[in-house]
Amino acid sequence: MHYTLFDTAIGTCGIVWNERGLIGVHLPDTTHARTRASVTHRFAGAEPADPPPDVQHAIDGIVALLRGEKRDLREIALDYGRVPEFNRRVYELARTIGPGATLTYGEIAQRLGGPGTARAVGQALGQNPWPIIVPCHRVLAADGGMGGFSAPGGVATKRRMLEIEGVEGVQAPPRLF
Repeated sequence: MHYTLFDTAIGTCGIVWNERGLIGVHLPDTTHARTRASVTHRFAGAEPADPPPDVQHAIDGIVALLRGEKRDLREIALDYGRVPEFNRRVYELARTIGPGATLTYGEIAQRLGGPGTARAVGQALGQNPWPIIVPCHRVLAADGGMGGFSAPGGVATKRRMLEIEGVEGVQAPPRLF
């Protein structure tokens, strides 16, 4: 298992891989050092390395997407060996959402054949090891609101990524006070 860090328009990201494909992507923490610490904690035993060509291709796609280019990252090989079957189905369906498009948690649940599983879809996306490549940021609440986002930066990062992709009309979460 290997990792490298790389700079994007939203900060320093991390990517982790093995011989079967990518096993994780980490969105930016507040500093380069915190991103490195988070990656090495989350993927204990990962060693820093120069990325092989297929991983560099993934990095280039992520950088371009976060720069505002329409990129399709579906061809990037992922190692699903660490994820439950339901999550895999959610991730595979989420990967069909193209840049600039969105679906709701309920729409994904419906397409998976379980209209009452929107909450489970949200939980699966909250555990997504490949944000950006599995574009969980493109999944919204039923009212068009942001819903949640468990990656560093939370909903602000999700909103920024959607803005970069040209998604308009995303509602801010309601104020509680």
